[in-house]
Amino acid sequence: MSNLKLPAEWESHEATWIAWPNNKSDWPEKFSTIPFVYAEIVKYISHGEKVSILVQSKEHKLKAEKVLKDSDVSSSNIEFFIKKTDRSWLRDSGPMFVKEEKKISIVDFKFNAWAKYDEYKLDDKIPYFISKKLNLKRIIVEQNGKQVVLEGGAFDTNGKGTLITTQECLLDEKVQTRNPGFTKQDYFDIFKKHFGINNVIWLGKGIAGDDTHGHIDDICRFVNEDTVVLVQEENTSDENYTLLKENKERLQNIYLPNGSKLIVIDLPMPSPVIFKGQRLPASYANFYISNCAVLVPTFNDPNDRIALGILSEIFKDRKVIGIHSTDLVLGLGTIHCLTKEQPTIALLE
Repeated sequence: MSNLKLPAEWESHEATWIAWPNNKSDWPEKFSTIPFVYAEIVKYISHGEKVSILVQSKEHKLKAEKVLKDSDVSSSNIEFFIKKTDRSWLRDSGPMFVKEEKKISIVDFKFNAWAKYDEYKLDDKIPYFISKKLNLKRIIVEQNGKQVVLEGGAFDTNGKGTLITTQECLLDEKVQTRNPGFTKQDYFDIFKKHFGINNVIWLGKGIAGDDTHGHIDDICRFVNEDTVVLVQEENTSDENYTLLKENKERLQNIYLPNGSKLIVIDLPMPSPVIFKGQRLPASYANFYISNCAVLVPTFNDPNDRIALGILSEIFKDRKVIGIHSTDLVLGLGTIHCLTKEQPTIALLE
C-alpha cells in the first residue's frame, strides 16, 4: 500500500503557485490584457492563502508588482520566485504535491509540452526548482528506465482514492502520445504507487479545441468525495455534443470504493469561442478551488450565469466568482490550467 496520497483540490492549501505571463505567442494580439486577468485571479486567491509567483527576472517581477498594485491587490500574501519558464501553464508543468506520512513531498513527472510543442526544457525543471526552494523531498517517476510523462490537467481526484482521466489523453498511440506502449494497468500502477489511488474512472474524449488532446479539467471535475460536474452540450450540431454524451454514459453506473454511486451534475457549455477561425477550449469545468473562493472562467455568454449558479449551489462554503476569460482562453487554457495548489501541512494532523 502506498504511503503517498494526492489530496483533493478543495482540501486546505498552504499556497497556490502561478507563473506570471511572459510568452506573448500564447496570447496573440491580446497579451497586454492578460496580466490584468492574472491580477484578478491573484486578488481572490490571496484572500485565503499565499500566492507564490514565478517570474522571469527582477524586471519581470517589477512589472508584475505594478500590475498587481494598479489592480488594488495587496502584497501581504504574495511571494515571488525568479525562475525562467517557457510558458505559464503551471497545472501541467508544476509539481504534484502529495502527502507522505507527516510531510508534503513532490512527485516529479516529465513535462514535454503535451507531446506537441518544442519549448519545454525550462518548464520541465519547475518541480526541481520548487522542491529546492521549499526543501521538499522530490520523487522522480520512472518506468522501464524512462521518466513518465504526465500533466496535472490530465486527471482529477476526490482525495479518497479515486481518480478520473481520459483515454484520449493517456492512451492514444497516434496523436500526442505521452508514454508509448502504456496500458490502463501501467497507469493504474503509477497512480496507486505515487498518488494512493485504488480506483480509476476512464472517460473517452476531451472537448474540441483542446490542444492537450483530452485533458479532464475541461470536461469533468470532482466537487466532493462522491460527486462530479460534467460539461454537456445541448446543441446537437455542435462537435462536442456526441463525445460529451458518450462521457455521460460512461458515468451512469459508476460506484466508488466506499459503496456510494457516483453523483453526476451537468454543467452547460458556453457557445463556441472562435478567434481567427480557430475554436478555443472554452469550458466552465476549468474552474479552480482555492481556500476561500472558486474561480470560474466566464465568456460573455448567457450560460455564464447558469454555470455560476450550479457551482454556487455546490460550494456553499466558498464564494463562487466569475473571471472574464475570453482573452485568457486564447492561450488554449484558463484558470485551472494556470494554477497549482500546494497542500497545507495541517492536513497531516
